[in-house]
Amino acid sequence: MNILEEIQRPTKSEQKVANASYARLAAALSQIQAGDTEIEIEETNDRIKIPYKALMLLGDILKAMGEGKPISIVPVATEVTTQKAAEILGCSRPHLVKLLEEGQIEYTKIGKHRRIRFEDVVKYKQIKKEEQKKHIIEIMNVDEETGLYDS
Repeated sequence: MNILEEIQRPTKSEQKVANASYARLAAALSQIQAGDTEIEIEETNDRIKIPYKALMLLGDILKAMGEGKPISIVPVATEVTTQKAAEILGCSRPHLVKLLEEGQIEYTKIGKHRRIRFEDVVKYKQIKKEEQKKHIIEIMNVDEETGLYDS
């Protein structure tokens, strides 16, 4: 599994293939009932049983790749170190430790080391992004009220 530093944006050719594949997969998924499905690898003629949810996830991956977004798959129960969590949030490790000690992000302590669930880091990042968006809208409204946007 790639770690966060190795994640790269898909190339233009990968985006093109992903878009075409996503369209075909989405059409096929609309005709399939939930449960185990079977796919065939044309080059090797191998038939592989795949859970329906895994094919839906593949569809999400292809859609994101087609849009040029980098992809990373992390098991939900994954725990990360304070350094990795700080990198995900784009802050320093000491700042992250302060957030943990203030109770803004849940963590567990194993000996002297803190471990944070990946999903808690992502949830915190999402909450902060929403707060940031609200503040930007408030600033824009104040600017409009004071006439900064008038010509």
